[in-house]
Amino acid sequence: MRRKELLPLVIHLNHQGVERQPKSGESEEGKVALITGGASGIGACTARVFAHHGAKVVVADIQKQLGHSVCESIGPSNSIFVHCDVTNEYQIQHAVDNAVATYGKLDIMFNNAAISDELKPRIIDNEKSDFERVLSVNATRVFLGIKHAARIMVPAQSGCIISTASIASTIGKTSTHAYTASKHAVVGLTKNAAVELGQFGIRINCISPYGVATPLTTTVLGIKHEELEKMMYSIANLKDTKELALILN
Repeated sequence: MRRKELLPLVIHLNHQGVERQPKSGESEEGKVALITGGASGIGACTARVFAHHGAKVVVADIQKQLGHSVCESIGPSNSIFVHCDVTNEYQIQHAVDNAVATYGKLDIMFNNAAISDELKPRIIDNEKSDFERVLSVNATRVFLGIKHAARIMVPAQSGCIISTASIASTIGKTSTHAYTASKHAVVGLTKNAAVELGQFGIRINCISPYGVATPLTTTVLGIKHEELEKMMYSIANLKDTKELALILN
């Protein structure tokens, strides 16, 4: 039987709200989710929301202490922490294999880990090494995450892969040159992979948050978490990481 084509959904979350809302999906009860960058910010909130709705969660991050803290808040019976440097293909492969070895399958892959460089508005002041470093984490990690999730999901003929892009992929001058380029790459890769893997029943989407108060955003902007949250509460419909996690759910 011919499978219905699954087209990519790019959700842009901006100061005016959600341009396109995902439809209510089935429960995460019994699903297994792997989240890179799951120790803080959007990743940590999403891990807790997924677990609350019945999923088993693998928190993959380089931040060991924070990662274990997230798992403790979820409960050891529903989560595990895996150390994962997303620039290292072996470690991403290991995280995926660990999820399958522990829970028997992988239903959801959330490519969320990201970094940024110092904000230098003039392109002539930017360094090639910084540009390559940001793309290596933000774009290459999505490629590797999709690749190794597909290794498990294609034989299963099902799965969901989500990646975090940014509103910087659609609006200029919202972030650094390297970060902006890397998030454009995430959107493009999402569309390309969705066309290929949709025939196997795998849904591939990405989200593009606006100014959500995460450790990364507050560091780049040089303002406190509380100050950014206050700004977002005055101008945004999606105001913090908890609301964004609910959209992912």
